[in-house]
Amino acid sequence: MTDLSHPIFARLYPRLDAGCARAGGDAHRAELLAGASGRALEVGAGHGANFAHYPPEVTEVVAVEPEPRLRAKADHAARRAPVSVTVRPGVAEDLDLDDASFDVAVASLVLCSVRDPVRALSELRRVLKPGGELRYYEHVRGTTPGKVRFQRFADVLWPFFAAGCHVSRPTGEWIAGAGFTVRTERRFDFPVPGRGNPASPHVLGVAVRD
Repeated sequence: MTDLSHPIFARLYPRLDAGCARAGGDAHRAELLAGASGRALEVGAGHGANFAHYPPEVTEVVAVEPEPRLRAKADHAARRAPVSVTVRPGVAEDLDLDDASFDVAVASLVLCSVRDPVRALSELRRVLKPGGELRYYEHVRGTTPGKVRFQRFADVLWPFFAAGCHVSRPTGEWIAGAGFTVRTERRFDFPVPGRGNPASPHVLGVAVRD
């Protein structure tokens, strides 16, 4: 399956993301991609919000997006990108791509919503060259018992309204256990204050394929 249709979410998300961008999300995307080089794979590219931030050292971006309406918006964004971007259908758990064929893999606010994040990470590791980088920007499980309880409660309904997004996943732990060595990582709440937002805990980092 290469298409996953979420028509309401696909209409709303670009507007919501625009607000996040103004609040600091654009700076996070720029930080995520700073220093990237070579051939890059981006899974769950959405409407192409990252494309403008790829540095010129990136020779090509293959962007995979399963939602057809978001993919159409990503196609439009690709035409304005500063680097070569090809947008194609697909899901992170089953990448129709060669082994060890990318220098960089990018997961940006997507591992929360894939159906099998552990399998998706295995696929990302497979298509990366040895020593290749996984660059990730995700919202994740909180660090306090109260926040975790809040997130688990929210996850009863949150995925139905947010295209399968789960707010309580320990994504950072899964990355570290999936054949990657975490090189840099920082955790923060976004937007701030994020006390009433179950999706506020974020992680941004770079891990290297072992």
